[in-house]
Amino acid sequence: MAGRALDERAWTLLIAGIILLGVTYSLLGPVPSPQPPVPVSSVPRLDPAMIPLVTGEEPIDVLFIKSGCPVCHAIPGIQGADGRVGPKLVLGTTGPQRLADPRYRGRARTVRDYIVESVLEPGAYVVSGYPDRTMPGWYGQKLSAEAMGRMAAYLEALAEDS
Repeated sequence: MAGRALDERAWTLLIAGIILLGVTYSLLGPVPSPQPPVPVSSVPRLDPAMIPLVTGEEPIDVLFIKSGCPVCHAIPGIQGADGRVGPKLVLGTTGPQRLADPRYRGRARTVRDYIVESVLEPGAYVVSGYPDRTMPGWYGQKLSAEAMGRMAAYLEALAEDS
């Protein structure tokens, strides 16, 4: 049991290191000229032919761990998901608030669509207090449609304890 926890923790730290290297590299690269925000045309459709990190058939905790979500996010119910780079994922509570936020630029109308959109187009809404362009834009290409659907359903059901 302790060996498994060590292995998961080691993988989590490795993924965190790789992401931090990527973020550092992107921050040190050439600075793009400021451009007005481009409106999101529509919530993208999921394509089952994407090359997945996960198939969607794995247990829900494995889906999140193998996808690397715990490196940056705290996710209730997922062991080791205590990341602090991105917001805590309790979308049953925060999803409706984000959809109603005047700063929201996306096209989603439901919390589930918002979750999918947040993975496929992370710039559609950046949670206040968290840095822009931290969430990798390639996750949408690496999650199967089944995995994305199951993960979205799980996150949509999570609510903040009162």
